Amino acid sequence: MIIYGTAILAACHLLGVYIGDLLGMLIGVKANVGGVGISMMLLIASRTYLHKKGLMPATTLAGVGFWSAMYIPIVIAMASQQNVVAALKGGPVAILGAILTVVLTVCVIAAINRRGPEDAGATWQASLAAERA
Repeated sequence: MIIYGTAILAACHLLGVYIGDLLGMLIGVKANVGGVGISMMLLIASRTYLHKKGLMPATTLAGVGFWSAMYIPIVIAMASQQNVVAALKGGPVAILGAILTVVLTVCVIAAINRRGPEDAGATWQASLAAERA
C-alpha cells in the first residue's frame, strides 16, 4: 500500500534527524547537521534494497516515489531559511563544507550512473520517441 511508503519515509526521516543531531554534537555545533539529506539518502538506499529483494510492491513504490519527489522542494525551502552571509562570515568552514558537499554529490551521482544499466540511455530515447509519435 501507499501508506507503507510513507512509513518508510518516516523511519528514514527519524533516523536521519537522529544521525544529523549526533553529527552536530560530534563537531560541536548545537544544530542538526544534514539530517534531511541523510534521511533522503537512507530513503533512496532502503528503496533500492527493498526493490532488489522483491519486498517493494508497486503501490509502496509509488508512495516512496511521491515522497522522494517532495523532498527536493522541502530541502530548498529549508535551505532558503539559512543565513548564508552569516555562515560565510563565520569562517572558511562553511566554504569548505559547501565545496566538499558538491564534490561528494558529483562522486555519488557518477557512482550511481556507473552501476545503472548500460542501455538506460537507449531506453530513455526510445520512450521519448514513442511519446512523440
